[in-house]
This record gives sequence, C-alpha cells and structure tokens, in this order.
Amino acid sequence: MDNDDLRRGKPTCHIAFDEATAILAGDALQALAFEILAHDAMPISAEQRIIMINTLAKASGSQGMVGGQAIDLAAVGNQLTLPELENMHIHKTGALIRASVNLACIAATGIEPGVAMKLDHYAKCIGLSFQVQDDILDEESDTATLGKTQGKDKNQDKPTYPALLGMAGAKQKAKELHDMALANLSHFGSEADLLRDLSLYIIQRTH
Repeated sequence: MDNDDLRRGKPTCHIAFDEATAILAGDALQALAFEILAHDAMPISAEQRIIMINTLAKASGSQGMVGGQAIDLAAVGNQLTLPELENMHIHKTGALIRASVNLACIAATGIEPGVAMKLDHYAKCIGLSFQVQDDILDEESDTATLGKTQGKDKNQDKPTYPALLGMAGAKQKAKELHDMALANLSHFGSEADLLRDLSLYIIQRTH
C-alpha cells in the first residue's frame, strides 16, 4: 500500500508481477492461515481451535491489522499525538505480533490467566517497539541494509516516532518498551530467554 519497490531487498510483489497478483497473493496467504488453524493436526481441542481462529480473525480484521492500516493511510500528512500514533500501531503490525503470543497461550494447557495476561502485555510492548525501531531505521539506515526504500515514510509525510519525539526520544521510547517487555517476563526463568532475546533483537536490529 505504500507502493514501495522493495521488500527484504527484492522487488515487491506488485512490482515483480502486478497489483492484482499482489492482492490475490495476500488474500491466499491470509486464507491459508485460517485453513491451518482449522485443519492442522495440532493436539488441541475443538474449543481451543475456535478461540484461536477468533483471535486471529480479530487481529487481522477491522479491529486489528486492517483497521490500523486504514488509520495509517488516513494519517498521511497529519500530525498525530503520541496516544494516537500508538493506537495506530497497536492495531497494525502490533496486533499480529500480539496474536502470535496469544495463540501460543491458547494452544498450551494449564496457563493461568494472570500469566497469560503478562505474556499479552509483553507482546503489546514488543509490537510497539518493533514499529518504533522501524521508524528509526527509516531515517538512520540505508536502502541496501533495510531491504526497502530508506526515508520513504518521511518523504510521504507519515507520522513517525522520530518526527513526534525526536530521534533521541524515539530511541528512549524503544528502550522503555523493551524494559517493560522484560518486566512482564520477570516471574519466568530461563524458559523465557528466547522471548527476552526477541525483545532485545527488535530494538537492536538494523533491517
């Protein structure tokens, strides 16, 4: 939707093929996600499976990614407040990151509600820190490293964390979100080290 030529260093689908093919590919992949949840041989109950499908549907649709993307498109050229910017990203990529953690909680057995809530808060934090770091890289990195066109958000006058908070403020925001993510894992032992490493990777990544 940002009409970029590159993703991960390769031509975007609509550039390599055409816009219709790109739309159909996205539709097919989203349908495949629900097909896997409905029919994959996971050792879960029918009730768990229904809850997982509902969770992904909300995270993908108007209450999640689609809604966030619509806000993003409407925000071009407008100045958003920090709560408005965070709301946009919570309902964009962040919704799917959050859903991926919640799906694991639903598929598992014996997870207490309080523990699931802490994991949900962790996921919310890393979903936001992912976008903060994206905004930082859009200004500080280069196209070859990013794998997508550098500076495109700024050139399109899209609201970003550096534009709202300054670069130093955006980097501090990413660190604060990382610290909050770790705080929500404090009651876990080494079994959560992968989640801790993931949060750190998100704010240190270069692409």
